[in-house]
Amino acid sequence: MTPTLIWIVVGLVAVGLYLSWTAGRLDRLHARIDAARAALDAQLLRRASVAQELATSGVLDPAASIVLYEAAHAARQAVEEQREVAESELTQALRAVFADAQQVDAVREAPGGEEAALELAEAVRRVPMARRFHNDAVRAARALRLHRKVRWFRLAGHAPFPMAFEMDDEPPAALIERAA
Repeated sequence: MTPTLIWIVVGLVAVGLYLSWTAGRLDRLHARIDAARAALDAQLLRRASVAQELATSGVLDPAASIVLYEAAHAARQAVEEQREVAESELTQALRAVFADAQQVDAVREAPGGEEAALELAEAVRRVPMARRFHNDAVRAARALRLHRKVRWFRLAGHAPFPMAFEMDDEPPAALIERAA
């Protein structure tokens, strides 16, 4: 009887350790999501700030300045539920303003335009990478949270189900080509 009881206790301890390890892994994935979301928010804010600064600098024509400024302002002021839409609209405004290489060249030739164009190109290049890191972390956490053991033992606790950040993040080709 004693050897059977020992094996039962060993089995329960092994299952407990495995569940504890899984819960720790899930917690680390949630922390990774939080860090990736903070990095994404920083990159989106940087992109909107640089676009807004460029729109008010006077190096763009008035129509392009207004379009870019309004889209950047809306992206900076958007509430969380509307953030993806506002950021996509900023991306579309950037593509519309910098649709051709002549506009990029005009910005670069203006006083201070070279630095502004390089800074904007760098900002729009970093957004897709930050979004990819965030969405990869979300995908990994979702995959783990869908396992039966996580659901049955409620290893996720009260953490909300992670949501991916979906937006149009295709940078303007003319801006990227000319800044490189």
